[in-house]
Amino acid sequence: MSPGLLEARDDEERAALIEAGRLLFCRPCEFYFASQKLEQLPEARLPEVAFCGRSNVGKSSLVNALTGQNSLARVSGTPGRTKQLNFFDLGGRLALVDMPGYGYAQASRSVKEDWQGLMFEYLRGRPNLRRVVLLLDARIETKASDRAAMELLTDAAVTFQIVLTKADSAKPYWLRQRQEEAAALVKEHTAAHPLVITTSSETGEGIPELRAELTALAAPA
Repeated sequence: MSPGLLEARDDEERAALIEAGRLLFCRPCEFYFASQKLEQLPEARLPEVAFCGRSNVGKSSLVNALTGQNSLARVSGTPGRTKQLNFFDLGGRLALVDMPGYGYAQASRSVKEDWQGLMFEYLRGRPNLRRVVLLLDARIETKASDRAAMELLTDAAVTFQIVLTKADSAKPYWLRQRQEEAAALVKEHTAAHPLVITTSSETGEGIPELRAELTALAAPA
């Protein structure tokens, strides 16, 4: 496994990691499986990175921006519609897993309701799950459902990384507050990865850095 950006010793090594991320995410990324039941999960043949967040957080747009494929992950006009795990093969080296959105009702209870059964069992029992990318909307405050998701991920002993989305639509002073809040949340959860990444699917901000982070988790070329 390659080092992540936090382990980069200098600008040259950081640039090399970002270039490795660009090269991996230039490779074909194709849908290959959808699971609605635990017994339907595909064979654990690749390292997996799962994407989750509140409904309408911009998850599908981020996955599309990472892979450069505008229609890879479906952008739904109906938040919370997807209720299954969708698996995508990235160049035979990494599986990207699109998880259902949670918490559209903005209540922490909805996390348990939406993620009971398949979702929690997947998180807790998938041996090749390397990281969960937890998306938080940069434009709004952290919701109770987000905090509940962090607790669930911690209970499942799954490393998660906070990624702020829609940064281009957030006022600068508010964005700074959100970044500080995210850094504080990391310190509160032992399962949280220390690096918070700020992104925009519209401008491309943070996309190279997130690609580099995920590439560090991929199978060797």
